[in-house]
Amino acid sequence: MPAQNSRDPLAGEFLRYLAVERNASPRTLKAYREALAAFRVQNKTPWKKCTADDFRDYLFALMKREQARSYIRLQFSALRTFYGFLVARKRLRRDPVRELQLPKIEKKLPLVLTKQQIEELLAAPLRVAKNRAAPVWMPLRDVAIMELFYSSGLRLSELADLDVADVDLYTESVRVFGKGRKERICPVGFPALEAISRYRAAANVHSGPLFINKLRKRISPRSIWLILKRYLRHTSIP
Repeated sequence: MPAQNSRDPLAGEFLRYLAVERNASPRTLKAYREALAAFRVQNKTPWKKCTADDFRDYLFALMKREQARSYIRLQFSALRTFYGFLVARKRLRRDPVRELQLPKIEKKLPLVLTKQQIEELLAAPLRVAKNRAAPVWMPLRDVAIMELFYSSGLRLSELADLDVADVDLYTESVRVFGKGRKERICPVGFPALEAISRYRAAANVHSGPLFINKLRKRISPRSIWLILKRYLRHTSIP
């Protein structure tokens, strides 16, 4: 563990917890370590004495520096997870980060879509009659795919490549390997995580590929594209 954490025992203990008990990847540990250190540069208040105003000031400072919303959400995902640890393990009574309203992440869907059209698309898998040969869990899988696509803006190939182990419900994020096998951590909204949990429970998916086909093999990017095209036909989207 870096020397800086010897001067910040709570942060050091939290990072060890992520590494040992949560089996977090080196990339996740690095991102969370840097997020905690970045807050510390601006605010020296002891962690247990920080208030919502401290984090609100930090949020405004990041926005003033015109940091990307995805970056801001990742910083606060780390802080939120850290304070969840303090509440659960260090008897902190109140989580000040939970009181903040973060800016919504930029959506990767086309700007021409209205809110109603997006809601139509996300609801389509449970509204459209499924193929008789399809497993009963398949509509839930399709909901999870589209919720995650909408929440994170991942490429179709990145969605197809996800494994169960890449989804971390505790930190509300997914680990993605993009072009050139470069790893990054993407914050994910609660509706997407909830949809993934429902699908996994129904399909009995506990390890290996996250999204599977009816033969229980990893789904392909082309199959995801065909799924999206199918449901688009049942919406008001031109």
